[in-house]
Amino acid sequence: MTEHRGEMREVAGDTPLRGAPFERGVIRDVPADVTPMTGDALTDLLGAMLAVAGHLELPAVLDQFVRVSAELTCARFAAINVLDDAGTSTTFVYTGVPTAVARAMRHPPHAQGVLGQIPVDGVLRLDDLTEHPSFQGWPAHHPRMGSFLGASVKVGEHVYGQLYLSEKVEGGTFTARDERMVLALAAAAGVAVANAQLYAEAERREHWLRAGQDITTMLLEGVDEESALEHVARTAREVAGADTAALALPGMGGELFIELADGYRAAELTGLVMPRGGRAWTVLEEGRGLLTPSLSASRTVKLDEMRAFGPAMFAPLHSSGRGVGVLVLMRRIGATPFDESDLATAESFAAQAALAYVLAEARHAQDVAALLDERERIARDLHDLAIQQLFATGMQLETVRRRAARGVDPAELMSIVEDALDNVDSSVREIRQIVYALRDPDAATGVVERLRRETSLARTGLGFAPSLVLSLDGEVLTPGDGDAEDRIDERLEQELTDDVVAVVREGLANAARHAHASSVSVRVAVRGAGPTGSVAVDVEDDGAGLPATRERSSGTGNLASRARQHGGTFSLGTAPSGKGTLLTWQAPLG
Repeated sequence: MTEHRGEMREVAGDTPLRGAPFERGVIRDVPADVTPMTGDALTDLLGAMLAVAGHLELPAVLDQFVRVSAELTCARFAAINVLDDAGTSTTFVYTGVPTAVARAMRHPPHAQGVLGQIPVDGVLRLDDLTEHPSFQGWPAHHPRMGSFLGASVKVGEHVYGQLYLSEKVEGGTFTARDERMVLALAAAAGVAVANAQLYAEAERREHWLRAGQDITTMLLEGVDEESALEHVARTAREVAGADTAALALPGMGGELFIELADGYRAAELTGLVMPRGGRAWTVLEEGRGLLTPSLSASRTVKLDEMRAFGPAMFAPLHSSGRGVGVLVLMRRIGATPFDESDLATAESFAAQAALAYVLAEARHAQDVAALLDERERIARDLHDLAIQQLFATGMQLETVRRRAARGVDPAELMSIVEDALDNVDSSVREIRQIVYALRDPDAATGVVERLRRETSLARTGLGFAPSLVLSLDGEVLTPGDGDAEDRIDERLEQELTDDVVAVVREGLANAARHAHASSVSVRVAVRGAGPTGSVAVDVEDDGAGLPATRERSSGTGNLASRARQHGGTFSLGTAPSGKGTLLTWQAPLG
């Protein structure tokens, strides 16, 4: 939904009208004795009302309303001026004036002069608007106009805007029939505007909800905190239609800092300390959002950097009574203020982001606890297995030393020494196994199971499940064929297994980041055994293919390095089908 803040729009297919096209007139209610409209007129009116009501987006409603109003009344100039509660124009949609003249106008009109005399009910109809007592003259470059018809467009009891018509082509002046036409069309436009507003509000809420879900997913998937916070600020700014978004978070010394900012003048805001007693602290402590019509006009704003902005809203990042921070959204000076619905949706988004943030912190604490537990387990394993065995070996060697000192037969000592050497070898194996488990928790898992896990994890990044085809000596493995899987595991040494898994992982990651593909196929083929055998990995997608110019990638460089270490090969090129990319990696088994 496109918002229009203080802008002037030209109706599609017509020339634009800018400035205050109408000033000064007399109020006239609809006469009770007007001549009834003919069948053709009623048909035209009904068709026009349906045309206006047939749009859900506000710009389309306004454009259609202006166009059909001009057509029904045969007016040369027509415009609708959307006003805020202070009577300031927020959107001005028009038709009828040459583009060059329109560009000479500086700004849309406000509800002043003759325009300020348009009644809430009924119409203002004038034979010559320049004769009205409220007429204040024409702005520079403004075309001269005579006959005038103005009416309010209402949403319930609230005046949404004003319709202006001028310079009736046929007859010179507007008639009672034109009044009836305009009032009926304005009523239909009011309903259409209300529907468009509801649609826009629902769409904004959907955007906020989707943005909150994205933040939750990012944090719970393990994205680092800084990246997640940057995404929070950027998403909030885009969805709220703000120029700048900032996150104020508690820091050292109990201060509240703007940790990061996104958008207009972001660099100037980053690192600012929010003053005690200010809006940000109030929102953080009370847990309730706050709207400000203009920071630049506020006498209580203490930071000069904040005075560079107009409308602002502060939403608390609260979860279970705990204040995580404050989301600050700001627009430039003169922009449309945020309203209560904006604040409500921003508060909901901020609460969801705060909850995800707290959950991510809890998960991090669990990870730290799990790491400590793992360290304790390693210490126990080293003590109970390796260290105790080394201690026993030391006792055996001490026995050999004492007996040798007493002159015991060396042949008797040899059996003790051999037992000690066996214990040393066993201790080395225990330590190696523990260290290897630290380097790769998947060391005890076979290559087939690890490859299936990689393709399953890639579903999130790709948006679909890639296919995995495994073959042994030219025969494709069927799911559940445990014997064939064991034979593949036996033929690949641990180091080669790690490299095969790394190649598949990198290939799937590249497809997710760059390919924009609808399908990805992973093929792993093992042939023969020992030095004469080989393993080949193909990752093929049907995506955008390789760019015309490519910078060197550390990921593909690593794949080439892994291939060289085994005396194998690596290539990256266009798939045989001519569409997409094919990654090929091959290495001998020995």
